[in-house]
Amino acid sequence: MATVVLVGTLDTKGPEYAWLRDRVRELGCDAVLVDVGIGPSELDADVTAEEVARAGGASLAALRDAGDRGAAVTAMGEGAAAVLARLDPIDAVLAVGGSGGSSIAARAVRDLPIGLPKLIVSTMASGDVTPYVGAKDVTMMYSVVDIAGVNRVSRLILGNAAAAAAGMAKARVSPLAEERPLVAASMFGVTTPAVDAARERLDELGYEVLVFHATGAGGRALEGLVESGLLAGVLDLTTTELADDLVGGVLSAGPDRLTAAGRHGVPQVVAPGALDMVNFGPRETVPERFAGRNLYVHNPTVTLMRTTPDEMSELGRRVAAKLAAATGPTALFIPLGGVSALDAPGMPFHDPKADEACFAAMEGAVETERLDMNINDPAFGRAMADRLHQMITEGSE
Repeated sequence: MATVVLVGTLDTKGPEYAWLRDRVRELGCDAVLVDVGIGPSELDADVTAEEVARAGGASLAALRDAGDRGAAVTAMGEGAAAVLARLDPIDAVLAVGGSGGSSIAARAVRDLPIGLPKLIVSTMASGDVTPYVGAKDVTMMYSVVDIAGVNRVSRLILGNAAAAAAGMAKARVSPLAEERPLVAASMFGVTTPAVDAARERLDELGYEVLVFHATGAGGRALEGLVESGLLAGVLDLTTTELADDLVGGVLSAGPDRLTAAGRHGVPQVVAPGALDMVNFGPRETVPERFAGRNLYVHNPTVTLMRTTPDEMSELGRRVAAKLAAATGPTALFIPLGGVSALDAPGMPFHDPKADEACFAAMEGAVETERLDMNINDPAFGRAMADRLHQMITEGSE
C-alpha cells in the first residue's frame, strides 16, 4: 500500500488534517501524520511535535516558552526534514497551511529526492512561490479560502489535494536500473549550438542529457539535481548566471552556483559560457548607473549588458576558486574565439581584452584546455563531451 505523509501544524489545523487523513485512506493509501505544531493538539499524530522538535535539535517546551514564532518555524522545519529523511515507506508528502505551515512544509520536503511527489496547499500559492518551491519539484496549490475549517469550498480544494497526493503516490514511477546514465548541461540562447553539439555527442556515447536554461531558476535546479545524487556528470558550459550575481542582473542563481558538483565529487567539465553578458528586462528597466555601458536589446523583454574587463577578471577568479575547491574530476575549457554568439568577431559584444582578463584569472586552478575557436563551434561542445565521458568512465573502473 502506498503511503502519503501528512505534515502539518495539528495545533491549529487539527480538523483539516483529520479530514485529509481519512480521505487519503478512503483513496486506498496509508496516511502518516507528522505534527509540526507548537501548541497542544487533540489529534493523535504518528510522529509527535516533541519528536519533531527533538529531531531539529530543540525542545518543544523551550520553543513554547521562548514565544519566538520565527525560531519555532525554523526548528520545526529542520526537525520535519530530519523526520522525513528517515521515514520508510514514503510515497508522497502532503501539507496544508498558511505562511508558517507552508514554510515548515517547504523545508521538510526540500531534501527529498526529485520524483517523490510533494504537494503543499497554501494561502500563499497565488503569489511568488520561489521561497517554497526553490529548485525542487514541489507542487503548490492555492487554497482559495483560508485553511480554517472544512467547508463547501475548502472541501473541494482539500479533496483535490488528497486525491492528487494519493494518485501520485500510487502511480509513482521509480527509476529503472537499466536507464542510461544522466548528465546535466547548462544552456542559454547564445550558447545553444555548443550545447546541441555536446548533447548529440553524449547521446552517441550512451548518456541521457538534461538541459537546464541558465535563467537563475535553471541554475538552481541544476545544482539541486546534483544534490539528489542522480547525475553521472555535469557539462556546465553556460555559467552566465555568475555574471548576474556579480553585477546585479535579473538572472542570478545565487552565490552557490557552480559548487554542488565539486562538493559531491561529481565529474564536471566547465566553460565560461555567456560570461560576457548581464541580463536585464526591457531597455527601460536597466539601472541608470549602467546607461553608458554596451547594451544590446535581445528582444522587447530582454536587454543584455556587456561585462567589462574588470568584471570578467573577477568572474574568472570566482570560477577558479569554485573549481579549485572541487573534490572530484574537474576540467575547464576556454574558447579563445569568444564565450557566446554575441562575443564572436564582428558581433556587438566581441571584446578579446575583456575575455582574456577572465581567462588569465582562471589559469592554473584546474586542468585547462584552451581551444582557438568560438564557444559555439561544434568541435568545442564535442570536445567538452568527450572529456566528460573520459572522466566518468575512468571513475567507474
